[in-house]
Amino acid sequence: LLIDWIKIGPGCSSVAYGASEEIGPFKIKKSATGLYMNKFSWKQAANLLFLETPAGVGFSYSNKSSDLFDTGDRRTAKDSLAFLIHWMNRFPRYKHRELYIAGESYAGHYVPQLAREILAHNAKAKHPLNLKGIMVGNAVTDNYYDNLGTVTYWWSHAMISDKTFHQLINTCDFHRQKNSEECETLYSYAMDQEFGNIDQYNIYAPPCNNSDGATRGSSSTHRNMKLPHLPHHIFRKFSGYDPCTEKYAERYYNRPDVQKALHANTTKLSYKWTACNEVLNRNWNDTEVSILPVYRELMAARLRIWVFSGDVDSVVPVTATRYSLAQLKLQIKIPWYPWYVKKQVGGWTEVYEGLTFATVRGAGHEVPLFKPRASLELLKAFLRGKPLAKSS
Repeated sequence: LLIDWIKIGPGCSSVAYGASEEIGPFKIKKSATGLYMNKFSWKQAANLLFLETPAGVGFSYSNKSSDLFDTGDRRTAKDSLAFLIHWMNRFPRYKHRELYIAGESYAGHYVPQLAREILAHNAKAKHPLNLKGIMVGNAVTDNYYDNLGTVTYWWSHAMISDKTFHQLINTCDFHRQKNSEECETLYSYAMDQEFGNIDQYNIYAPPCNNSDGATRGSSSTHRNMKLPHLPHHIFRKFSGYDPCTEKYAERYYNRPDVQKALHANTTKLSYKWTACNEVLNRNWNDTEVSILPVYRELMAARLRIWVFSGDVDSVVPVTATRYSLAQLKLQIKIPWYPWYVKKQVGGWTEVYEGLTFATVRGAGHEVPLFKPRASLELLKAFLRGKPLAKSS
């Protein structure tokens, strides 16, 4: 088995987050002096490939600096396919193995779009890629329903007042990419005056109060998130239970000895290594309004599709995903039930014709970081193609 993990974005590193914080075989020490073993690495179940996409993320680069100013969903999908084909040629022992694509957040675009590109490639290829399925977590899916679900989550979790909730619902046009000034003002008020100093990626976790790593939980961060048009607020950096972890990665991957060990071509970088490339964020030129039509294509091709949500994430919350998936109007095969890990409820799940949805109880935006054991059980069930355990 081979899992291709694509991280959040656009512009954020799969190596910094997926490999170093979540599912890779090692994690970075807080001191950035070395690594330690990840007890619940997904390496236990499959081979892992972490893809830095698009060019400009992490140590990846393009020979044309103009490429950083001309990228988006379509180009990223095509470039990712080209990478996979060349990678398979470079490591032919993986060519015929089962391939699964997984990711989280804006990978809700990346993963289905890459799967669609692979299917188009396979239709005319002499040696098709053996794609079997996709899995995405806390996934950006549909502009309208994601935004509606996000505001609803804030209200239902007492993050905003009744008054602000009704004003947002009545003032903002969630179909639009760019909202009115009045709507923007309401969002700013909610985040600056009503949220308080919280970690929006796990509303019950402590925020980062370390001045060296204070990239989350501050009012300035909230103002920069531009939540009214969700595809843009997703561009901001993400982190996990330790809200300062991206700073550990940035210190580690800027060490000359680490860069040498990774054979990183640092001469191609015009900036120091960062967890997220803000140039890509600002110059993202196209984004699909809804990924639901792509899901329909993938289901028609009989790919295995699992969607999961950490239920204490307020950035791409479980309500957003449920609202979006409901629009597919899928027939229920196995009704909603709790699934278990070590005799505890790991979350809840429902199996549909063509798609499985699962929540992970108590997990934030980066599910494997907050609930590593549960996320590994989720992966194993996905790879088996079997429903999650009803008892433990």
